[in-house]
Amino acid sequence: MSAMAGQSKKARIGISGLDDVLSGGLVRNRLYLLEGSPGTGKTTVALQFLRDGAAQGEKSLYITLSETEEELRETATSHGWTIDPSIAIFELIPPESLLDANQQQSLLYSSDLELGETTRQIFDAVDREKPDRVVLDSLSEIRLLAGSSLRYRRQILALKHYFARHAITVLMLDDLTAEALDKTVHSVAHGVIRLEELAPDYGAERRRLRVIKYRGQHFRGGFHDFTITTGGVQVFPRLISLEHKTGFARDRLASGIPELDALLGNGVEKGSSALILGPAGTGKSLFAVQYVLAAIARGERAAMFVFDEELGLLYDRTRQLGYDLEGARDAGHLLIEQVDAAELSPGEFAHRVRALVDAHGVKTVVVDSLNGYQAAMPHENALILHVHELLQYLNRQGATTFLTVAQHGLVGDMKSPVDVTYLADTVILLRYFEAFGRVRRAISVVKKRAGPHEDTIREYTIGGNGLAIGAPLAGFQGVLRGIPTFIGGAGELRLPVDEAGQEGDA
Repeated sequence: MSAMAGQSKKARIGISGLDDVLSGGLVRNRLYLLEGSPGTGKTTVALQFLRDGAAQGEKSLYITLSETEEELRETATSHGWTIDPSIAIFELIPPESLLDANQQQSLLYSSDLELGETTRQIFDAVDREKPDRVVLDSLSEIRLLAGSSLRYRRQILALKHYFARHAITVLMLDDLTAEALDKTVHSVAHGVIRLEELAPDYGAERRRLRVIKYRGQHFRGGFHDFTITTGGVQVFPRLISLEHKTGFARDRLASGIPELDALLGNGVEKGSSALILGPAGTGKSLFAVQYVLAAIARGERAAMFVFDEELGLLYDRTRQLGYDLEGARDAGHLLIEQVDAAELSPGEFAHRVRALVDAHGVKTVVVDSLNGYQAAMPHENALILHVHELLQYLNRQGATTFLTVAQHGLVGDMKSPVDVTYLADTVILLRYFEAFGRVRRAISVVKKRAGPHEDTIREYTIGGNGLAIGAPLAGFQGVLRGIPTFIGGAGELRLPVDEAGQEGDA
């Protein structure tokens, strides 16, 4: 064999996320099964596996029974790859004599001859190329030639022993086209990886993979999202927050608005999460933006992931309120992304957030909003788990996270599309209320794990100078229900005054 003396104990797949799931790759000189329905990306993964071997100075062999060499090369070209000379492609086709009805022997089934001839051609190709890595594509043809489950199992065992004697790492592909789910290879293979494709009611297809079996090795269990793009397969390992612990001081972070900081007990703690709840139009995004600009003023970087609003509109709207988000982005202080929930899987989103925090040292993260994030989730329970792991990860990195949730309704009894209040360390509640013929806004803090906070309700306005927060509404009762009762004196009827000295307009 041509394997280098210094090669590692494991053969990497060549896909960083999948190698992470497999704790470094595949144990060498073993047989593995990669299964999935047609179109899930098996051929692309197999080519990346062989390309990684070529990069390590190893020889590889792609044995194809289902695709032609020309099709394989076209697949490589579509990803911008050229197949290295160290990767041999052997296109296995039945000999012409077996396709000629006049030369078939009536005493034996043609499948017997074809199976034996196919196996011999595989062995001859391996003896000729002496590879370190082999891909066999696919098992469906061998299963059809075998005819029975017993003969198929014997054939797979024969191939396994042959490859083991020659110290070859083998990846067998199976497109799961058999009528019944055959577990024969599962019991024989050293490891089994399954690729799946899901078709949502709307939006792009979602792909995920799972390691079903990896004999004697630790691996990251569960489903992991992946995508196929130009350049190959990208795998996004499921985020496990317990694997990412750091130490930091839990200082209180100011917002730049003294009244808001007083309401929150002198600020929000570093490395915590804050949930901003309220109906549409109450200014949830603006409160989050206020903390983003405060972080930038401290010399930190911030990140915003915007699901619901087009970025150009967000820039224009906030500029009119005195917030220059576009300038902060251009200066490199703000990393902002428009997220299309219909196109992005939750695993890929978590990967993007993690990449920004790790690569750029982001300490303030805004997700606006969880309503859009929920659209990327197949089930509400999955949303809760994804948000839990993401918040725990960000908290352990010393990043402060602000989440917004739009509640259904405007006044009275309002419902949230998903209840994540128990996950957040701080919950800020925004409300409309009607008083003396005007629609007004109120803010209160209903939860804060890290310390005391005001139990008052304050009115706020949104004007040309941004947010302005007034004194506690001591003269009203029932503000959170939307239709309060005035119980105070005439001096408590004034609206909060903005920086220009004008009464704020609701």
